[in-house]
Amino acid sequence: MKAYKRNQVEDAIVATLGANDDTNVLTRLKRLLDTDRALEVRPQSNQPELANYAFVSGDAPGKGGEIQFSEYESFALLIGLHMLNHRWPQKFVVESLRRIRPALQRQHKKIMRLDPANLFDPDQIPLQAKPGSPALATRSPVFLLIWSDQRTAEDPAPAVEIFEDYSAAFHRGIEKPGRSTTWIELTRSAHALSEQLAKTRPRKRGRS
Repeated sequence: MKAYKRNQVEDAIVATLGANDDTNVLTRLKRLLDTDRALEVRPQSNQPELANYAFVSGDAPGKGGEIQFSEYESFALLIGLHMLNHRWPQKFVVESLRRIRPALQRQHKKIMRLDPANLFDPDQIPLQAKPGSPALATRSPVFLLIWSDQRTAEDPAPAVEIFEDYSAAFHRGIEKPGRSTTWIELTRSAHALSEQLAKTRPRKRGRS
C-alpha cells in the first residue's frame, strides 16, 4: 500500500479542489486532523467511531516522526473538507467519517478498481440529465448522503449513508416530509485526487 507524506496530501487536495486560498484549505485540514486525534479511540470497541481514527491509522509517531497517509485516508480528508464546505460541524464530520470508515474504505477500493477511461468518457455520459435524474460526470456514481430531520429531543442526529443507487438515495431523502439532505458524489473525487497524488513529490521537513 503506497503511503504519502502530509505535504503530498495537502498539495493533492488543494489541486483537486482548485482552491484559490490554499491557506484556508490547509487550516481546515489541520483542524480535522487535530479533532480526529483529540477524540477518544478504543481499538477493541465494537463501535466504529471509537475503534478507529477517521484520517490516520494507528497512534501518532514519536517526536521527529512523520505521519504517512494511505490513498484512502487522503480521500477521507477530501470528503471531510466537502462536508465542512456544506456547513456541517467539524466534530460531526470527524465522528461520521470514523463511523462509516469500514464501509467508505471498501467503497473507495471498489471505485479505484474502475477504469477512469470508461468512467469519465464524455461519449458515454449523457450531456443532459433525464427528467428526475441528476446530471453527473461519471457513468458509475456513488453518493455520500447526509440527511437530517427537524430536530426534537426524540429525533436522531443527522445520519450519513453511502449509496451506489441514485433511486435508493433519492428515496431516503424524501421519505419524510421536511427532510434536508447533502449529496456528495464520491467516484469523481476519488479518481481526481488519485491523479493529483501521483503528481506530488515529498518535501523534507524544516528548512531546505
